Amino acid sequence: MTALFDSWSFFDKIYCISIDTRIDRREEAKKQFSLVRLLDRVEFVLVQKHPENREKGIFQSHMHCLKKGLAAGADHILIFEDDVLFKNSQPQSLLHAAGFLKNTATWKAFFLGAICTKMIKTENQAVVKIQYRCLAHGYALNRPFAELIVQESWNRVPFDVLLQKKCEDFYALSPMIAFQSRASSDNQTIFLDTMRRFFGGLPFIQRTNEIFQRHKTLIVTLHLLVITILMLLGAQIWIL
Repeated sequence: MTALFDSWSFFDKIYCISIDTRIDRREEAKKQFSLVRLLDRVEFVLVQKHPENREKGIFQSHMHCLKKGLAAGADHILIFEDDVLFKNSQPQSLLHAAGFLKNTATWKAFFLGAICTKMIKTENQAVVKIQYRCLAHGYALNRPFAELIVQESWNRVPFDVLLQKKCEDFYALSPMIAFQSRASSDNQTIFLDTMRRFFGGLPFIQRTNEIFQRHKTLIVTLHLLVITILMLLGAQIWIL
């Protein structure tokens, strides 16, 4: 387990956002952090559910954690949400990723789990460069980028959309290990939560997205090949 501790030690401050009334969620999160030997490092940041605007509440909670980390002098700030679910955690992969980040001065954000629109391999098998799309349940920012982000004020832009707009030199662990659980969220509309469950829940959606992005060229090529074969067969049947 030494490698696991060493890899987490790259992050100077680690926070988990939790609505103050959701003791059940915190207890489940503690179990998840225990699985990856991280519980002793995590500081739970209790927030109140925003009375009017869920997205504003999320935005303010993440900003609060980033400001806490900066005030504490952290160079690398890791933030979780309390519905985080760890799967397939590999200590060596995280250790290699930490080494990559340590030697890559240009990185701004690093995700343990996210949905992406693009994924590019790096020289390190445990890290991919990403075009980030959404989800902020397990991510880290370096100090310069965090200092830039906290200057943003609420302007009806969700936090993950703000990150998306700033997406440059974003990286992710490969394979990803942090997922959002299928539990209903205090910070989602009923419609959005229902739609996500209809499509298999966020863990399934995130994992499917990751597999597609990692093998996009092969998947698209195979689909084109199948379409071409079907078109040729159809042409032959029409001639006959």
